Amino acid sequence: MPPETTTASAAAPDVIHNIGYRNYSGPRLGRGYARRSLFSQSLRGAYGLGRSAKSKVLPMILFGVMCVPAAIMVAVAVTTKMNELPVEYTRYAILLQAVIGLYLAAQAPQSVSRDLRFKSVPLYFSRPIERIDYVLAKFGAMASALFILTGVPLLILYVGALLAKLDFAEQTTGFAQGLVSVALLSLLFAGLGLVTAALTPRRGFGVAAVIAVLTISYGAVSTIQSIALTSENTTAISWLGLFSPITLVDGVQTAFLSASSAFPGGHGPGTGLGAVYVLVLLALVAGSYGLLMRRYRKVGL
Repeated sequence: MPPETTTASAAAPDVIHNIGYRNYSGPRLGRGYARRSLFSQSLRGAYGLGRSAKSKVLPMILFGVMCVPAAIMVAVAVTTKMNELPVEYTRYAILLQAVIGLYLAAQAPQSVSRDLRFKSVPLYFSRPIERIDYVLAKFGAMASALFILTGVPLLILYVGALLAKLDFAEQTTGFAQGLVSVALLSLLFAGLGLVTAALTPRRGFGVAAVIAVLTISYGAVSTIQSIALTSENTTAISWLGLFSPITLVDGVQTAFLSASSAFPGGHGPGTGLGAVYVLVLLALVAGSYGLLMRRYRKVGL
């Protein structure tokens, strides 16, 4: 080999190539933009938007299942010229609680478990976003997704009631009460669902845990309430409603939103006990937020 070739080959490893990396010189959008982006991405993800077609199937089916009964009721009311809707606005979500619970069990783990499993939470916190921003975005997105799931059917009922020429003032009042009810339900369910799902990075375990929390608590409370009704202990029926998320919401709307109670025998709480229901509901929402903040204090390290 010629000497000049050997020299060139030996010098090659010392060559520094400029491959074009440049510092970012654009606008810094800051925490607010990052928080809004995370909220938007999480809300879209709750319905499979921006994800694979397979991810859209279950949430869209459940959304349809929530809306179809409302559309059928509207069609019946308009066709038969009924004087009132078959179901009160405040009762609709209570009747379809199983669908809401299944949606929450499917989407709450999807919202938080993937970040925990793939350890991407510290990457979020390496940006101009803090723990409180992450928790608020996830909490707000899940609550908003649930509010859409439960509020759109009420909107269908309301529009149908107006088309059926039912009393405008009465329907508007009922619709507003229904929206307040599902807003409280959305906040409560979102908090409990996210806290439960955030306990494990395994999505399957999160799904099972959320279903267990909602189903077991409701089944136990309903069973004991039925036993209390048989023994004519109506006071116990009202107090027992504090120990299940769906009965808690039912008690609040019975006491303050003029709703008919779904408790056995219709023995819902009065205004005095209803205040306890409100305090417990708000405490659970605030407690869920606090537990999420505590959970992500360790995860973000």
